[in-house]
Amino acid sequence: MGGKITFFMFGASGAPVRQVNVSKASLVCIAFLAMGCMTAAGFGIYDYYQLKKTVIDNRHLERKTESQIYEIALQRKQIQSFAKEVNALKSKIVALNDFEKRIRIIAGIAPSDKQKGIFGVGGSTPEDLNAKIPLTEKHNTLVREMNDQVEQLDLASVVQEESFESLMKHLIDQGNLLAHTPAIRPARGMVTSKFGNRVSPFTGQSEFHEGLDIANSHGTPVVAAADGVVTFADVKSAWGNMIMVSHGHGMVSCYAHLSRFLKKTGDKVKRGEIIGEIGATGRTTGPHLHYEVRLNGTPVNPEKYILN
Repeated sequence: MGGKITFFMFGASGAPVRQVNVSKASLVCIAFLAMGCMTAAGFGIYDYYQLKKTVIDNRHLERKTESQIYEIALQRKQIQSFAKEVNALKSKIVALNDFEKRIRIIAGIAPSDKQKGIFGVGGSTPEDLNAKIPLTEKHNTLVREMNDQVEQLDLASVVQEESFESLMKHLIDQGNLLAHTPAIRPARGMVTSKFGNRVSPFTGQSEFHEGLDIANSHGTPVVAAADGVVTFADVKSAWGNMIMVSHGHGMVSCYAHLSRFLKKTGDKVKRGEIIGEIGATGRTTGPHLHYEVRLNGTPVNPEKYILN
């Protein structure tokens, strides 16, 4: 290591040759110094690219964080909007329930057992959700309350649907009953004898008249007083030509002294449909319709049912 190394340096044309003597120790130091500089430069370049990468990653994270903050704010607004919709839906169910109650009162139908508690035991309506609650503080509370009320609304909608079905069945039954109740005048003309006690035109004695006599000219149309089925269309002693129509629910209407039949046994008839014509068959003093209404086999006053 104590020797020297000589370097000859040749210059441009004509320049003298220069001689440089360097000790081996100095040369080793220079070599180590050069290697140290190169290593330091390498670490510096590496740190620079790492720092640059970190800055890029941080910017990406910042944008991602901003996007997530925006999404969270949007989701909170949506949760508040859903809370308002839950409140509105609950109000509609309560309104439907109140509407059903009014219909039942008007129709004279008793309230349904399920209608008394559409929101479960007690039937009390849940309090409205607070859609303005600060979600930064009570986010989970509102979500939990929404979930509970949605379950209650689901149950209430099922109960309300069943209650409406029950109401519809009652209304249909009542509609059928009304359609099958003798509610119109069976023929035009003058009432010559009403339901109740009267003096017999044949014997002059007091008797009970079981129907309504409507006098009019021969051939005047006779219509069915309600929907039903013809159960008898034939001659019946003193009643002459007679049609009997069964309306169901134990109710039957009778049309006697007809001049002719326009329906036969087994025919279905609608209210207002012509079934025969006024005549004077059987025991009678002149052309008229003897009209009876029987309930479970007992004659009742037809005028109590006539609406027109």
